[in-house]
Amino acid sequence: MKKTGHVGEHVVPMPHLGVILELPVWKKLAHKLETAKIDFILKPSVRFEGEAGEQWTMFFYDPSGNPIEIKGFKSLDGVFAS
Repeated sequence: MKKTGHVGEHVVPMPHLGVILELPVWKKLAHKLETAKIDFILKPSVRFEGEAGEQWTMFFYDPSGNPIEIKGFKSLDGVFAS
């Protein structure tokens, strides 16, 4: 049985490795992965737009099949905002 959790309306693999980046670095990486035609579990998108904790996120599997989530924040001060 696969373990999953919810990210908004999306079902994602659990557990997964999570990485947090500042937004400009996240956007560069998202563009690079999209250009490489990565098969995303959850395509790059923004969550909680305009709210505390606003974040950009994407999910995909690494070449070994491990699930990865990468989040981007305008400021790392927003990581634990709610």
